[in-house]
Amino acid sequence: MKQAKIVKVSGPLVVASGLDSANLHDVVYVGNAKLVGEIIELRGDKASIQVYEETSGIKVGDPVENTNAPLSMELAPGIMSGIFDGIGRPLTKIRDLVGNRITTGLSVDKLDRSAKWEFKPTKQVGDTVTAGDVLGTVQETAVIEHRIMVPYGMQGKVSKIQAGNFTIVDTIAEIDGQPVQMLQKWPVRVARPITRKLATSVPLITGQRTIDTLFPIAKGGVAAIPGPFGSGKTVCQHQIAKWSDAQVVVYIGCGERGNEMTDVLNEFPELVDVKTGEPLMKRTILIANTSDMPVAAREASIYTGITIAEYFRDMGYDVAIMADSTSRWAEALREMSGRLEELPGEEGYPAYLSSRIAEFYERAGRVQVLGSEGLLGSITAIGAVSPPGGDLSEPVSQATLRIVKVFWGLSAALAYHRHFPAIDWLTSYSLYADQLGNWYRDNLSPDYAGYRQGAIKILQLSANLEEIVRLVGEDSLSDGDRLILDMANQLKENYLMQDAMSEIDTYAAPRKQFLMLEAMMTYYNMAATAIRKGVPYEKVVLPTFREEFAQFRYIPNDEAEKIADLTNRIKYELGGKLA
Repeated sequence: MKQAKIVKVSGPLVVASGLDSANLHDVVYVGNAKLVGEIIELRGDKASIQVYEETSGIKVGDPVENTNAPLSMELAPGIMSGIFDGIGRPLTKIRDLVGNRITTGLSVDKLDRSAKWEFKPTKQVGDTVTAGDVLGTVQETAVIEHRIMVPYGMQGKVSKIQAGNFTIVDTIAEIDGQPVQMLQKWPVRVARPITRKLATSVPLITGQRTIDTLFPIAKGGVAAIPGPFGSGKTVCQHQIAKWSDAQVVVYIGCGERGNEMTDVLNEFPELVDVKTGEPLMKRTILIANTSDMPVAAREASIYTGITIAEYFRDMGYDVAIMADSTSRWAEALREMSGRLEELPGEEGYPAYLSSRIAEFYERAGRVQVLGSEGLLGSITAIGAVSPPGGDLSEPVSQATLRIVKVFWGLSAALAYHRHFPAIDWLTSYSLYADQLGNWYRDNLSPDYAGYRQGAIKILQLSANLEEIVRLVGEDSLSDGDRLILDMANQLKENYLMQDAMSEIDTYAAPRKQFLMLEAMMTYYNMAATAIRKGVPYEKVVLPTFREEFAQFRYIPNDEAEKIADLTNRIKYELGGKLA
């Protein structure tokens, strides 16, 4: 057999000849150091390979070895709480082997083959099973029950199954005589199959008032967080990863600064999940591909993360995946496309940029998973976009906006004024608000939708009034317009602004959010009615209430009913002025 050899080296792109029997996306070992690479183009017997490691030191004539298998992620107990690089290698294990810097050509198992896990069967000998059925469970962490599923493509009767402590490569069961392990492998560029997609009808509760109230996202939804440098994209994603009611979180640091990933690694093991009382890391998986790592691995990291998310979705979990940021992922696509000498599209990005972004977001959704149990699972995908100079007309932002249904546009002006989260209420939107209306009505209040629309209207009207005030002064406004400006400021400062450093204000439960909004909108609606009846502005705007609005944020979630007491006092005092 002809030996494949390198004929060209161009940074992370290597061209090799003698690979006429290879398939697109096969993993290969490049050079004598056996660097990991992936075939991304085939022309005759020549293959273009993107190498996921530093290529300095390799030369023309070095050998190339084809594994005849695509880039895959290992999926089994031991993956939860793990920290992996862009191609799924365990960074903690690599650090233990070679220190803080990854050496090239390092070959390690993606998951530990020596650790033993207690497997508890849920099926019995003689049961008929199909792909996706749960054979048994492993309590992987204190909060995550790892469900061992029948691998895709297998079905039949369980001929053998046993309880006990096993490694992930031990045989735990047999289906029609075929052995089944806890370990599964899945090609990262191939979406895992499902039975059918379902409509989204339940919100992902994030605990962030601006998001949950004004621009909610559904479980199984897709959202983008675009914004200029320093506007708080990463902090927003951190907050959602920390406090959302997703059962599993996959966080992808795709081309992120190393210090930001360090913050995640330091914070998540220390933070306690408000729902379980356990460290957040017990339900989190991190993909760390920082900006100083090879650019080709950055391109693969998105697919590695979404494959892990699909695996836990198939167990029936609600998964949230954070991609920070898709702009740096697109830059990796642009670099590899340029080295392949492909015809460039807008701003040098490849012509297939839009379809690649769509492929990623389309793997999100709420679905009925494979298997006879009829389990439901969801993936909520939230991608940060870093447009140069905050220009949302650039190709990555535009391609993303064509796909996502929630747009949390961050404002540099709000960030400059220390208003966080700096989500601009004038440009952001959510297309899920209407279909989530029934959930808010049934779980919070029938009045919720009206209060939400009223708050949005006040914020929009105040923007126009602020222009008038800058031109001719506040004295020219009517009492009704003065009330709108005052209420808008109350909403901005005491509702939309949230302190991530405060143990109380960092997370607001849905009930607390509703009670805060109810008190403010009750005050506004009754004050507006009084002004229309001729009561002067000065007698309607009561400083005592506004001072109490400022204290809402620091009322603990379990004491939120105190806010309802203020609402009753507002009704009593302003009701007297309406009598």
